[in-house]
Amino acid sequence: MKSKHPSMKLSVIMPVFNEENTLREVVERVLTVPGRKEIIIVDDGSTDGTRNIMTALEKKYRRNVVCLYHSKNRGKGKAIQTGLAEASGDVVVIQDADREYHPEEYPKALELIEQGWADAVYGSRFLGVHRVFLFWHYLGNKMLTFLTNMMTSGMLTDMETGFKVIRTDVLRSLDIRSFTFDFEVEVTVKLFRNGYRVYEIPITYTGRGYEEGKKITWRDGLRALAALIKWSLLVRQKKRSLE
Repeated sequence: MKSKHPSMKLSVIMPVFNEENTLREVVERVLTVPGRKEIIIVDDGSTDGTRNIMTALEKKYRRNVVCLYHSKNRGKGKAIQTGLAEASGDVVVIQDADREYHPEEYPKALELIEQGWADAVYGSRFLGVHRVFLFWHYLGNKMLTFLTNMMTSGMLTDMETGFKVIRTDVLRSLDIRSFTFDFEVEVTVKLFRNGYRVYEIPITYTGRGYEEGKKITWRDGLRALAALIKWSLLVRQKKRSLE
């Protein structure tokens, strides 16, 4: 099947919180990915030198980099909402600034959307090459993914992945409300419940430990479980009310 949109523009939304050690490298790697793109960096109340690096990047790459700022930490979901409001691309890529996910793998995800097969593409850390550690994170992720599949009839292997590529119009139509890491749950439930075509591809994952700056804890897992129940019920009720 030939590509319907051979020159889709990417809006790479990059939520950032205290990533002064990795931000510059990740932005420069994104810029080397072929194709038209904009990078929208949203600082979520950083307290280190992240904002100084953002200022320098915006000055150096002003045609491709836009920087937005939260006055205080409001969460990944809110940062994505802020970035989405400014996005002008056909497709949104969610890109963490911590080197765990590899921008070089955008093209194989984008191809599925360009060719008309997918509305959203998830990169699975468990299907591709990945650092093998943090067992309890793995177990929690598998449990949440299993429950999500039960509630949505999906077949994902990695619901909590930070590698998500979604058509901009589709993501906007979902009316995302989550402020924190609950974004991953809400967007997944709404994609499946609204009948959008979700594909999954293997990706390379270079996970980091807490001593390297990892921020997700077991509390986020509990919040994600609560969010899964909440959004499953709310979306189901909304669909029933429209029938």
